[in-house]
Amino acid sequence: MGSSVVVIGNFDGVHPGHREVLAEAKRQHPELPLVVVTFWPHPVSVLRPASAPLLLTSLEARIEYLTEAGADRVRVIDFTEEFASWPPAKFVDEILVPLDPTLVVVGENFRFGHLAAGSLETLTELSAGRFEVEGLPLVRFGDEETCSTTIREALAVGNVVHAAEHLGRPFCFRGVVAHGDQRGRELGFPTANLPVPELLASPIDGVYAGWVTRRDGLDAHGEALVPGRKAERWPAAISVGTNPTFDGISRRVESYVLDRDDLELYGAPISVEFTARIRGQIRFTDISELITQMQDDVRQCRTILGLD
Repeated sequence: MGSSVVVIGNFDGVHPGHREVLAEAKRQHPELPLVVVTFWPHPVSVLRPASAPLLLTSLEARIEYLTEAGADRVRVIDFTEEFASWPPAKFVDEILVPLDPTLVVVGENFRFGHLAAGSLETLTELSAGRFEVEGLPLVRFGDEETCSTTIREALAVGNVVHAAEHLGRPFCFRGVVAHGDQRGRELGFPTANLPVPELLASPIDGVYAGWVTRRDGLDAHGEALVPGRKAERWPAAISVGTNPTFDGISRRVESYVLDRDDLELYGAPISVEFTARIRGQIRFTDISELITQMQDDVRQCRTILGLD
């Protein structure tokens, strides 16, 4: 018997289909460490940059989600053009064999090697006498297969509820709070601003109800949390976009934590969970109209988040 059980995949988003691959590997060999092999950057971004998908999570978040799903170790392969040229046999010999697997579990649509020539059948043939291979069917939600593409498509039209159904959790955008232009504070709605990197997916521009959580073990005022106390999860009205009323250019996720103007979040890592979309972005010519609309947005957030 080998010394590990291995799963392989991109695992962007770590959705229920991905987690089922890890769970099955654990079920088969609970006594062995579970090693996840994943790739960064996304293979399409190297092979066909113009077609590269926006990613549902950063690499840091992917590793965190994989660890929560049972991974004992995550092996990140640097996906380069040179690596993409490897034939399937070289991938097995140089990546998998050194991990000494008893079993390798993949999705049934797994492809690997030069020009994606390797399939589940190829992996099974190359593994003969060295390790076992199991391919799992894709997970479904309703009448749809759960995959990262389905989740991206839901975000692209602002359907964060559907995205959450396929993710198995609310879509979450992470980042470090940056200084904004202070207009929210001037209008009575101070916001925590996260820049949207070109690499990462976010919901389409608009206003959403959701939740904000600080991720560095500190409280609202930057003080260390009492040991054993979980971070607070604050209800929020969230704006995604370029702030068209003020001719903004850069795309941001701006979160107003309801009824709080005392938060000290500059430089803090936070996560923003999206619960539901309220409306699209509107360009206002009158600031008083904008304030009235924001007040209405907040009222809707309270209802959606069950705070009324």
